[in-house]
Amino acid sequence: MAQNVQNSTYRKLSIQAGLNGLSFCVVDTITNKIVAFERVSFKTQLTPYLMLKELKEKLGNQNQIGKDFSEVLVIHKNNMFGLVPKPLFNKEELPNYLKFNAKIMANDLIAYDEIPNQDIVNVYIPYTNINNYIFELFGEFEFKHSGTVLINTLLNQNRTTLEPMCYVQVSEREMEMVVVSEKKLLFYNQFEFKNKEDFLYYLLFSLEQLDMDLEKIQLKLFGAIEEDDPIYELCYQYVKNISVFIPSNPSFTLEQLENESIDFSILSAL
Repeated sequence: MAQNVQNSTYRKLSIQAGLNGLSFCVVDTITNKIVAFERVSFKTQLTPYLMLKELKEKLGNQNQIGKDFSEVLVIHKNNMFGLVPKPLFNKEELPNYLKFNAKIMANDLIAYDEIPNQDIVNVYIPYTNINNYIFELFGEFEFKHSGTVLINTLLNQNRTTLEPMCYVQVSEREMEMVVVSEKKLLFYNQFEFKNKEDFLYYLLFSLEQLDMDLEKIQLKLFGAIEEDDPIYELCYQYVKNISVFIPSNPSFTLEQLENESIDFSILSAL
């Protein structure tokens, strides 16, 4: 983990927790510079219990980062979520929004994030064991779902464009897909893939369900992807308007945004 010891009173810690990996980022809120970052990819998908064990080990070993922060944010990355139109949302009905697409246990905490300017609520199950540990370590903190962060950020990137855009954030075994048209969210989902053919299947099937014209839609890939990547080359055979995308963020320099170790969702949430 890169580090640069600063006054911890002005530092913000963000952690993204998922069964396929962890990401950490520390930002100096005075200078708006990233002073520490790390991404840990697990060789196989872990259980929430083993993910917590990895998190404890990482935070325990990083004593130079300190334990005092002005803010702590946890981003939960999982597929245990459902997007609900705000007019239909009732916070007394949270389990009913998830019961068809997530296995809910009796003691599961169900949380929700409102997505700004979209009249959409993201209902999800955070990793309670992670939240409990972070609270023990740092006291009060904020948490969100990775989908909330990604949707909000990409909609802000897309303020002036009315044409349909498909954004896909690529990691080793996961893809997060967001489709936006006329400044509105049409689709968000996460898929796990084993090979480039899986990736293409989820992409094309989702676009087909949305009645998207492959000749017109712009496909923007970002994350662990480059133009000579086999995934990129396969997608190009079907979607010609394809590009590798570096999301803009006025708070950070292009050099920081291009650093592959820093997870985009973490930067976007800072």
